Amino acid sequence: MPNRLASATSPYLLQHAGNPIDWWEWSDEAFAEAARRDVPVLLSVGYAACHWCHVMAHESFEDPATAEQVNADFVAIKVDREERPDIDAVYMAATQAMTGQGGWPMTCFLTPAGEPFHCGTYYPPTPRGGMPGFRQLLDAVTTAWREDGVRVRGAAGEIAARLADSAAAVLPEAAIDPDLLDRAASALEAQFDPRTGGFGGAPKFPPSMVLEFLLRRHERSGAAELPAAVAVTCERMARGGMYDQLAGGFARYSVDAGWVVPHFEKMLYDNALLLRVYAHLARLTADPLPRRIAEETAAFLLRDLRTAEGGFASALDADTEGVEGLTYAWTPQQLRDVLGPDDGAWAAELLTVTEAGTFEHGSSTLQLLRDPDDPDRWERVRAALLAARALRPQPARDDKVVTSWNGMAVLALAEAGAALGRPEWVTAAAEAADLLLRLHVVDGRLRRSSRGGRVGAAAGVLEDHGCLAEGLLALHQATGEARWLGAATDLLDTALAHFADPHQPGSFFDTADDAEALLHRPRDVTDNASPCGASALASALLAASVLVAEPDRYRVAAEAALRSAGFLAEKHPRFAGHWLTAAEALVRGPLQVAVAGPDGDPRRDALLAHARRRAAGGTVVVPGPPDAPGVPLLADRPLVDGAPAAYVCRGFVCDRPATTEEELTASLLLRP
Repeated sequence: MPNRLASATSPYLLQHAGNPIDWWEWSDEAFAEAARRDVPVLLSVGYAACHWCHVMAHESFEDPATAEQVNADFVAIKVDREERPDIDAVYMAATQAMTGQGGWPMTCFLTPAGEPFHCGTYYPPTPRGGMPGFRQLLDAVTTAWREDGVRVRGAAGEIAARLADSAAAVLPEAAIDPDLLDRAASALEAQFDPRTGGFGGAPKFPPSMVLEFLLRRHERSGAAELPAAVAVTCERMARGGMYDQLAGGFARYSVDAGWVVPHFEKMLYDNALLLRVYAHLARLTADPLPRRIAEETAAFLLRDLRTAEGGFASALDADTEGVEGLTYAWTPQQLRDVLGPDDGAWAAELLTVTEAGTFEHGSSTLQLLRDPDDPDRWERVRAALLAARALRPQPARDDKVVTSWNGMAVLALAEAGAALGRPEWVTAAAEAADLLLRLHVVDGRLRRSSRGGRVGAAAGVLEDHGCLAEGLLALHQATGEARWLGAATDLLDTALAHFADPHQPGSFFDTADDAEALLHRPRDVTDNASPCGASALASALLAASVLVAEPDRYRVAAEAALRSAGFLAEKHPRFAGHWLTAAEALVRGPLQVAVAGPDGDPRRDALLAHARRRAAGGTVVVPGPPDAPGVPLLADRPLVDGAPAAYVCRGFVCDRPATTEEELTASLLLRP
C-alpha cells in the first residue's frame, strides 16, 4: 500500500510512494515521532533523474526485509534535493565533512533534533568495494544508538556546532577591477585542456559560466581571436557524445575527459546555461556550429521539457527501464537495420559507431566529429534514426517546475531569441515567466516549485529570487515591456529585505530570515553546476541598477556582493564563473543602449537588431517609444529629426544619439 509520500508534489518522492519503507516527508511531525519512539532518523536525499538513487532504491528501499528493519528501528525521511536545496545543503556539508566527498543518494543518520552523527552516499545491499552493506550499516547504527546513545548524541551536537561555525564564516573581500579579472582568466587558461577542451580531467562538466566570462572578457579586450578555451571547448562538447546529435540538448556531464560517454540525464539548468553560451558565441563568429547548437538546444527545451502550463520540466532521467543509455546508444548492426547497408555504414563512420563500442556491451554513443560531406544525406539519416529511436523505451521526465531553473531558461531564451532573431523563443520565455509569477508567488512570497499547476509548499531560496530576477530583466530588454522590470525589482527588494546578512555587507544567506529553521542557515558562494544564489542576485542587482529611476541602492548592493566574492573569483575562478560574468559587466559600466522609436518602425527594429548583434555581453539594451511609461532608460530619449535613435550610455553619461548602424557601431566600440 502507498506510504506517506503518495500525495507529494515531487516526482522523486512519488517514485518511492510504493516502497515498503514507511517514508515521511520532511516535517516537524517526523522528528517528533523519532523523539517519541527514541529512535534515530534515516534521512535519504536524492532526485528523480539520479542513476544511483534508482540503484539504491531497487536494491534496498524496495526490499521487504530492509524495509522491515528500517521501519522498526528508524523514522525514515525522504527529501528531493531539487525541491528542498536548503536541506540538501545543510546535510551535504555534513556528509562532505565526515567523508571528504558528497553525492546522491545522500544517506544521513540524525538524532531526533536533526543533528547528524553518520553520513554517506550510496550503500550497496551487501559489502562491496570497502563499503559496508546497507543492512549491516543499519545494524551498526542501531547498536550504537541503543548501547552508547549519550555519546552518539553528544558527538552529533558537536558536529552540528562545527557545521554552524563553518557556515557563518565569510571570505575576505577583494576589489573588482580589470586586473583581477585578467588574473582569473590567466588562472583558467593554465587549467585548460587544449586537446579536448574543458578544465581538469574526468569527469568533465560543461563549464558554461566560465565560458561566458571568457567571452565577455574577450569582448572587453577587443582581441581579434576567440580564446582557445572557448572555441575548443564549445566545439568538442558539441561534437562529442555528451551532446545529443539526433535531437539536440546536452547531457549532464561526461564520464571521460573527451566528452565521449555522458551521464545521460538531461537537466534544464545545463541546457539553459549552454544555450546562452552558444548564442553569445554565435554573435561573435562566422562559424555556423554555435548557431546550430543554440537552435537545436532551444528546440530541445521547447519540445521535450516544456510543460502543459508553459513552464519547463526539470530533467529527463539518466536511466530507461533501469538501464543507462538504453535510449541513446547504438551498434553498427542497429544502424544497418534502420538505414540499410550503405547508409548504415556511412552513418557508423560519421558518428563513430564501432564494433568495439565506446559505451557498454559493444554499443556506442553518437559523436559528430566533423561536418558531414553530404548534408542532405545526413538530414535524411538523422530523421530516420530519430524516428527509430522514438520507438525505443524513453527516459522518464521529472516534470517539476523549479523556479530558479525556469528563471535560467527565461534568461537564455529571452537573450538568445533577441540576439539571434528568434521571437518565438522570447514568447516562450514570457509564457514561462507568466506562469512563475502567477503560480509561484503566493501571498507576495516566492515558492520553490510546482507540478501540474499545483504549487509546492517549499519556500523560494535565494537562487530562485536571483535567477528569476535575471530572467525577468532579460525579458524586459527583449520586449521593452515595463511589467517585467517591475516584477524583477519586487523580487530584488524581497531578497535584500529577507536574505541579506545584516552583519556582513554584501553577504547573503540561501534561506530567508523567516524561513524554516534548520541546523544552521546555509550560505553558498560557489558557482558549481549552476549559479549560486548570491552570484545570480548580484548579476540581477547590477542589471537593475541601470534600468531603474533610482539606481543607487541596487548598485551599492551589487558592488558589495561582488567584492565579497572577489577573493574566490581570483583564487578559484572555476567555481566563480557567474560571479566573474557579472564582474565583467560591472567593469564595463554596465553599458546601456536605449533604442527609442515607435513600435513596429522598421528603422528602429534595424537599429535594435544591430545593437543586439554588436553590443558586448552584459550590455543592457532596451527598445521602446521615447518616454515609454515605466521604462526609465527611455526617459528623455527623443527621436532625432523624426527618426529612431540609439543612445549609448556609460555610467549615465551618454554619447550623442546614433541614427545609423555605422554611428551605433562607432559608439559601441569605444572602450570603457
